[in-house]
Amino acid sequence: MSTPSYQELTRGISRNLTALRSHNADVMHGFGALSKAAMAPGALDEKTKELIAMAIGVANRCDGCLGFHAKALVKLGATPEEFREMLGVAVYMGGGPSLMYAANAQAAYDEFARAAAA
Repeated sequence: MSTPSYQELTRGISRNLTALRSHNADVMHGFGALSKAAMAPGALDEKTKELIAMAIGVANRCDGCLGFHAKALVKLGATPEEFREMLGVAVYMGGGPSLMYAANAQAAYDEFARAAAA
């Protein structure tokens, strides 16, 4: 089984959300406001919050989460060391299934990092 392209996955999800944006506008606006409030810098900076979000995405085995949060973490300058340390905590909290998704999360991070470097 090959690893999906997380760039393609996130583009596809974004396209697929178009109908929800128009037909469930209130829900989408509410989710957007929740996201903006939750990720706003406070006692924790945005990168730390994205690392937490990625760890939860790994523990919950959410492929879309891996793509979107890997992209954000690369943009925010998360180092490979920070990323791998976060994966260790995610695996600790989620066990074997999270270990399998940690490998996918690493692939997502690497893919977005290569794209950013190009």
